Amino acid sequence: MRISRNTSKWYQNLWAALIFFTRLPFWRVYQPPKESYRAVVEFWPLTGWLTGGVMAAILYFAPALFPYPLVVALAILARVLMTGALHEDGLADFCDGFGGGNDRDSILRIMKDSHIGTYGVLGLVLYFLLLFLALSNLPPTTAALTVLAADPFSKMLAGQVVQMMPYARTEAEAKNRVVYRKVNVAGSIGLAFQGLLPILPLLFFSDVLTAKWHLVVFVPCLVMYFLYLKIWNKLRGYTGDCCGAMFLLVELCVYLVVCAIVLRAS
Repeated sequence: MRISRNTSKWYQNLWAALIFFTRLPFWRVYQPPKESYRAVVEFWPLTGWLTGGVMAAILYFAPALFPYPLVVALAILARVLMTGALHEDGLADFCDGFGGGNDRDSILRIMKDSHIGTYGVLGLVLYFLLLFLALSNLPPTTAALTVLAADPFSKMLAGQVVQMMPYARTEAEAKNRVVYRKVNVAGSIGLAFQGLLPILPLLFFSDVLTAKWHLVVFVPCLVMYFLYLKIWNKLRGYTGDCCGAMFLLVELCVYLVVCAIVLRAS
């Protein structure tokens, strides 16, 4: 059976995304060409189906074995291990750069520094605290559906920054020596499908969330837009750290919105 050139490219790019955005040993099965790593953003939400799915499974099934706060901590730990804290590293660098930098050059220099500073520590502590509290205050089924939806949905939104501004550094200066390419029409449709499909079960899970679907969808979009403005005004371009930080902060917004809706209705 002959595989078409387009199918082969799609397969290579998907495999590159799984290798790039997780620490699972996909590279042992297949090694895509280097060029495929420029297209990993096109399949970033799909990797969220995997990481979000694992978190959701833990949140849904593990309460039968452990106290619920411990279950939430295990779910968070599972994703950190699966991704190698890739996005959390981006959030820490983002907080350090924008917290301690005064201009474009100083922000980029601080963000590239491998050492974590005060702003980075505070950013991670507050992020994990809010994430833990938001998920802990949701019923297990609601928490599982929210994670399953929020992970790919937020990656879809964060991935838009690649379309909205240029890369802030040169390819040689990039941490992973990769500069993401612009997404074409077919890639944009695929990105939307990957990010929006998992959110549908959450929105129709209860009458409360169905009635407030606009808040679940549009408030994270507003957060993404304000982060975009912040990055554009300071850097006139994005970095991988900006993408990772934007994903985590937009995702956290989804959890906070769902938590507020559910608690207000109870």
